[in-house]
Amino acid sequence: MTYNKSADRALKIFCAALAAVSLALTFTVSDYYIFDKFDTYNPVFIICQWLKKSGLLLFPLAVFFNKKKCADAAKYILPVVTVISLFTFGGFFDITMMTATASPADKVYASINEFIPKSVHGILFFVEAELIFAICILFFVRDGFKISGKSLLYFLLAVLAVTPLNIFENFYDERLFDNRYPELYKEGSFLLFKSFSVWHLLAAAILAGFTVGTYFFLKNKDKKLQGDWLAAFAIALLIQYHSKDSVVMGDGYNVYTTVFACIPLFICNIGVYIACLSVFLKKRVLYSIAFFVHAAGALSVFVYFGDKISNYGIFCGYSILYFCCTHCLLFMLSVLPSALGHYKFRPKDAVIPLIYYCGVIVVAAISSALVTSASMGFSFGGYTLQEGEWLYPNYAFTQNNPLPIPEPELFVTIWRCRMNIAYLIILYLVYVGLFYIFNGAYYLFIAVRKRLAARRAIPAAPQNAYPSAGAEAAYTEVDGDLKNEDKKL
Repeated sequence: MTYNKSADRALKIFCAALAAVSLALTFTVSDYYIFDKFDTYNPVFIICQWLKKSGLLLFPLAVFFNKKKCADAAKYILPVVTVISLFTFGGFFDITMMTATASPADKVYASINEFIPKSVHGILFFVEAELIFAICILFFVRDGFKISGKSLLYFLLAVLAVTPLNIFENFYDERLFDNRYPELYKEGSFLLFKSFSVWHLLAAAILAGFTVGTYFFLKNKDKKLQGDWLAAFAIALLIQYHSKDSVVMGDGYNVYTTVFACIPLFICNIGVYIACLSVFLKKRVLYSIAFFVHAAGALSVFVYFGDKISNYGIFCGYSILYFCCTHCLLFMLSVLPSALGHYKFRPKDAVIPLIYYCGVIVVAAISSALVTSASMGFSFGGYTLQEGEWLYPNYAFTQNNPLPIPEPELFVTIWRCRMNIAYLIILYLVYVGLFYIFNGAYYLFIAVRKRLAARRAIPAAPQNAYPSAGAEAAYTEVDGDLKNEDKKL
């Protein structure tokens, strides 16, 4: 018994270390840069790297949530693919954006992004491998050599959940097909993702279908199992979210190409952490912030993507897939704890989320101004960034109004940037309005659902007659479920 406890303690330490090392590796250009380049790098190595990332989902579930079936197949498969990756990495560590053909501005950006030296990158890569070996050995020590029949299914689901979303670009990338399909990228192409196009409607339908489908999948499971599934979704969201770190510094994500865009101050970016922490820690304040602020925020972006969304590529490009995937998971994790009865949002719970969102707007505005001001002096090789090349991270639209609507002017200067305080106030009030609209729609849905459930539960009876005991019990059960108060979790 003591031996198993020691193994459990060591597993937790190694899993935490693996998460930290893997997070650091996402801030190297190479980490996700390779997945859309089967024509350039060893496909065997690329597939091994993909399979290795499944451990980032399976290991925490096996260690911190006691899901031993998640470890059964992984402890046999991951050491093998890790060994293969150690012998097939080729020029993986040599990937750089500091190429001879790069423009002077791109070289400045590369000097910022490639802050992890090649030697450190190599050390982290091999430390990651050693940690995978150590964790798998400890799984054998703790659980033995038996393997559950379902474990392979869990492994395949994990591999699917951590799929590098830029891997699909191998099927249409112009480099791979020798420019034979330039029509894919023409302005009028059917494949381009645009607001209110068929792809926009499909994304909204997937958001609704995924959330509702997951709700019905979980609704009849016990609370602990529901929490474990939500935690699995949260870990998958964190893995997909941090894939952007590497992509930004390599191929670029949307209009962003520097590591400063990875600072989590976009409202939905910080929402990823809040929603995930809420299902891990089960704290009311986190639940309320995720539900009141981030559910509405994630939902609002599916209403209008912006006029320039087609600049980000066709519907199966990384930028679109990443955006839709992470926002679907964010919305689901923000609303399902309430829908499943893990807690009940109360009107008075809006106070802290409103203060929190005000703080996010202020910090994002100041940070955005500081980054832009600093970028005016960024240089490399004797070249300094010029106007038009300065960085505008634009956290939460705090610097630029994305809509063609004029606003009052009340400017304040932060270092070298002028910020319109009036616009920030209007932005805050508009989003607060959206939060309350979403909250009102939620309560309207609950009221309608309650009315319909009550009508189904109470059979027709003669006037002045009391409902039957069975009907009364059914009504009480439905009403109690809908009015379920929070339990201290």
